[in-house]
Amino acid sequence: MGRVTERRKVIRIRDGAVSTRPDTLVAEEPLEIRLGGKPLAITMRTPGDDFALAAGFLVSEGVLANADDLANIVYCAGATEDGSNTYNVVDVRLADGVPVPDITLERNVYTTSSCGLCGKASLDAVRTQARWALDTSPDTPVRVEPATLTALPDRLRAAQRVFERTGGLHAAALFTTDGELLDIREDVGRHNAVDKIVGLALQRGLLPLSSCVLMVSGRASFELVQKAVMAGIPVLAAVSAPSSLAVDLAAETGLTLVGFLRGSSMNVYAGEHRLALGAAAATG
Repeated sequence: MGRVTERRKVIRIRDGAVSTRPDTLVAEEPLEIRLGGKPLAITMRTPGDDFALAAGFLVSEGVLANADDLANIVYCAGATEDGSNTYNVVDVRLADGVPVPDITLERNVYTTSSCGLCGKASLDAVRTQARWALDTSPDTPVRVEPATLTALPDRLRAAQRVFERTGGLHAAALFTTDGELLDIREDVGRHNAVDKIVGLALQRGLLPLSSCVLMVSGRASFELVQKAVMAGIPVLAAVSAPSSLAVDLAAETGLTLVGFLRGSSMNVYAGEHRLALGAAAATG
């Protein structure tokens, strides 16, 4: 869809001078995700990659694990009273034999608000639903140089084409452990950007993303850690802080979680065994 940005009139004040000019804003519209015709969740998103967003969301919910689990995704016509298609409602059809989750009011409120469950219940839910265990062995082949991580924020920002025009988007990007950019998606919601990344990977038959680094432009919430774990991603890096529950989940699942990745600095909150720290490792 082509509604990534919109134009609005703005009054601009610079050094006391007042002028009127058009400004480019990032588009934000609701997307309703239906599963087998039944409403499942609503999220505010930037239009584009809507099918991938829906697929990625269902990966994080433990419904989808590979492309064969998905029959199809379609926009719902007749979404308005006059029968027109707003392209703001998608319906996901699962392949034969794929279990359909129980869509209750409690579940719908949880997914719509994106607030998650609380405390130990959240940790247990992700741990039991994850399709792929993250390798926590010290001998795991996934190794990342700290210098590789410190280069990622600049590479992420350089690839944010819509952000350059609007200044109003989050981004999520997949990199190899050598720092090669594999994919990047932008959205008003950081969780949506990750869902788009994961959904495209599912559609391309690439899950689990067991040799990738996920980089996000904001903070590392519990929800983003959950999405990384459910997609089999071993390393999550963020330019801002993680939450306490995000760190707990990373430690529980063996995810490498890096925050405050800025310049040559970073904080490693969990999974330090994947970083080639050598003599630079803290001893205190």
